[in-house]
Amino acid sequence: MPELNGSALSPVWMLPFAGILLSIALVPLTAPNFWRHHFGKASAFWALAFVVPFATIFGLDLALREIIHTLLLEFLPFIILLLALFTVTGGIHVRGNLHGSPAVNTAFLATGTALASVMGTTGAAMLLIRPLLRANDNRKHRAHVVVFFIFLVANVGGALTPLGDPPLFLGFLKGVDFFWTMKSMFLPTVTITAVLLMLFWLVDRFFSAQERDERMAQFDPTPYSPLGVEGGPNLALLGGIIAVVLMSGLWQPDLKISVYGTDLELQNLVRDGALLGITWLSSRFTPARIRHANRFEWGPIVEVAKLFAGIFLTIIPAIAIMRAGNEGVLAPLLALVTGDGGAPDNLRYFWLTGILSSVLDNAPTYLVFFNLAGGDAAALMGPLAGTLTAISAGAVFMGAMTYIGNAPNFMVKTIAESAGVKMPGFFAYLAWSALTLVPVFALTSWLFF
Repeated sequence: MPELNGSALSPVWMLPFAGILLSIALVPLTAPNFWRHHFGKASAFWALAFVVPFATIFGLDLALREIIHTLLLEFLPFIILLLALFTVTGGIHVRGNLHGSPAVNTAFLATGTALASVMGTTGAAMLLIRPLLRANDNRKHRAHVVVFFIFLVANVGGALTPLGDPPLFLGFLKGVDFFWTMKSMFLPTVTITAVLLMLFWLVDRFFSAQERDERMAQFDPTPYSPLGVEGGPNLALLGGIIAVVLMSGLWQPDLKISVYGTDLELQNLVRDGALLGITWLSSRFTPARIRHANRFEWGPIVEVAKLFAGIFLTIIPAIAIMRAGNEGVLAPLLALVTGDGGAPDNLRYFWLTGILSSVLDNAPTYLVFFNLAGGDAAALMGPLAGTLTAISAGAVFMGAMTYIGNAPNFMVKTIAESAGVKMPGFFAYLAWSALTLVPVFALTSWLFF
């Protein structure tokens, strides 16, 4: 059976991967209309830029094996979970309205942060951003509320389970235990969350007091009414998602089928089939008024599916090169995160993973550094546990540094702007995150890495 030898690959093979990531990072900012209509074509272009030369040079048989392996074992499970979470959480609506005082806003952020590891950062962000905006629609200073919401709910809160953030689910698919993530990430996550919630309360208290002093409080267009939740059956379906993902990690029947050299294990087939069934149940039986109240649409998940299909294909040679270690062309990068004695430097892993996650999507960045650290889940949960914790923390936490670091960030920004909030631009947001998050991450690295 042919195998891809990463040590024989030149850096040229990573150009399509770099191209699609740079396209995702830059084109939506520089040419938003073009991107809105042609992002699928851009993803297909970069995928073909890898697949066609690869099949020509290495042969169609090896190309098919690598593509089928990647699509069946990595891309499809990844996108099926996101689809299920997106559909189910889109069928849960929080109605009513509170007044956005510092205490209420802090409670909103704390609740969303806790929910993010259960329903995913995208699900928690989409569930709570509109109620939070309604609570603050009579205030002049609101942008900081949304900025901290992105920090906490759309990023930090997803660090405790593979359901929380896409990078961690990719680790789960690679063999990382479901509960290992919670144990290893609990203290860093709680520390960052506590510091950011305290900072937010101080900032929001300052702006709230300024508004009172300047008599800026305006008539509330959405008066107080008690909060309530609609879509109860989807809460049960959310529990079903958690159950089937847990099942796939705990139930090991040792039964599999082979598709062109790729082994598909029974527990994973059952998981993906159950998730698709849950998705169908939610889409079929959720009342239309609930999805309409949430302004639910399929566009975001379609965009994620098309873009990540390209990402997963173009990352094939990058992962092979990473696995080659010192024999591959990225040996200097490996040396950069390796200490003098040959052991991984966890501090460097944390910052390098985080910096790249800030400017690229954090899911493929996680994969790159996971494989750079050896790609063996058992070793990374054992003697190299600190390294995997550093990679996980860097990918999840520092996805908050820019609008493009994690998928929900830009979605939250768009929803806030449609509600009349004047959000900071790309570089202004970067200034917010640099001043707020970098000191918190420095504290985190000092305490844990």
